[in-house]
Amino acid sequence: MDIVSAAEAVSHVKSGDRVFFQGAAMTPKVLIEALCDRYQELEEVELFQIHTEGDARYTREPYRNSFITNSCFVAGNVRQAVNSSYGAYIPIFLSEIHLLFRKNILPLDVAFIQVSPPDKHGYCSLGLSIDITIPAIQTAKKIIAQINPQVPRTHGDGIIHVSKINAAVNVDVPLFTHEPGIPTEIEKQIGKHVAELIEDGATLQMGIGGIPNVVLSNLMNHKRLGIHTEMFSDGILPLVEKGIITGEEKEIKTGKIVTCFAMGSKKLYDFIDDNPLIHFKEAGYTNDTAIIRQNPKVTAINSAIEIDLTGQVCADTIGCYQYSGVGGQMDFIRGASLSEGGKAIIALPSITSKGISKIVPHLMEGAGVTTTRAHVHYIATEYGVVNLYGKNLKQRAKALISIAHPDHRESLEEEAFSRINKTR
Repeated sequence: MDIVSAAEAVSHVKSGDRVFFQGAAMTPKVLIEALCDRYQELEEVELFQIHTEGDARYTREPYRNSFITNSCFVAGNVRQAVNSSYGAYIPIFLSEIHLLFRKNILPLDVAFIQVSPPDKHGYCSLGLSIDITIPAIQTAKKIIAQINPQVPRTHGDGIIHVSKINAAVNVDVPLFTHEPGIPTEIEKQIGKHVAELIEDGATLQMGIGGIPNVVLSNLMNHKRLGIHTEMFSDGILPLVEKGIITGEEKEIKTGKIVTCFAMGSKKLYDFIDDNPLIHFKEAGYTNDTAIIRQNPKVTAINSAIEIDLTGQVCADTIGCYQYSGVGGQMDFIRGASLSEGGKAIIALPSITSKGISKIVPHLMEGAGVTTTRAHVHYIATEYGVVNLYGKNLKQRAKALISIAHPDHRESLEEEAFSRINKTR
């Protein structure tokens, strides 16, 4: 492994290459900035990523004339680009992205990663974002790394030997963080409803944000909880400290918190550093339905942008506008549904910040169906929880209207009645 300047490290990228960026807290911003500096000498470089953090300079003029953003998930920093002619979105389950590399569907020329300094055996840690980074470094023709002493050394599969790295740059910069916010009253109500569904001994999957954190804060009297998730944040820390999360009833990696990435505060990263309790695996493992379902009482908590009266869930678009991505929602919805005693939960506020109902007669024109009505089970808003599993379309509409915002229930009832009459 050669230690070089950032400019020399990114010189390995040639016009027409496909370049992978490690994501989330581990986004290699020094390398990305150095690559952007080369925009005048490069053409048609495809940048492949899921969720990255920080300023995406490559999406703006004049850089976007040299770089094309191709993303399997859409964060705020690339949202505008993905919805323009300078970028694109690939709809795919998080559990299957690795196949794009391993089956040579989207072969990688270069992978940009961020790692810890090597240990005495020459192994560096991939830190907090293992997800699709492992298959990326296994298949990319060249690997370029920024070595950062602030990267936590994580247990599990996220390691790479220095002999596999073609060029590296030494940096000492903070990782991207996501500090826990103060939950709203609506989030508190939703979190309380969802927490009431969780049983002792359950295996949890949750994301980041107000609702998952409130759910976790309502579990202080639970026992023997486990974690098998695609990601986690600060909300688990009090439960680990109080001995509530033990993982003792899990079938897969008993006693371990299993994840493929983590995003949160510096306190969370310090907790993860060299902690054998946390086991990082690639997304092809954490999100494999066949693995998820083996754990008991898998309780998957996911969100939505809107839900129609038949139970179709849109969680990644606003009409035709690509807002986020399919991600791992269906992986865990299905895994939880097939788990013994499992519960698949979609939790969302009943209305938007502008007062528009999120429970709608029909999904917005152009909206994607993230979770089909055949897969959906529990729906939670601040007005309660309903279980759509086994209910016919008329019963589903009635149940969903009961947890819609009161200001919209009458119009939803009229739409449901009209829909029934139209089918006669």
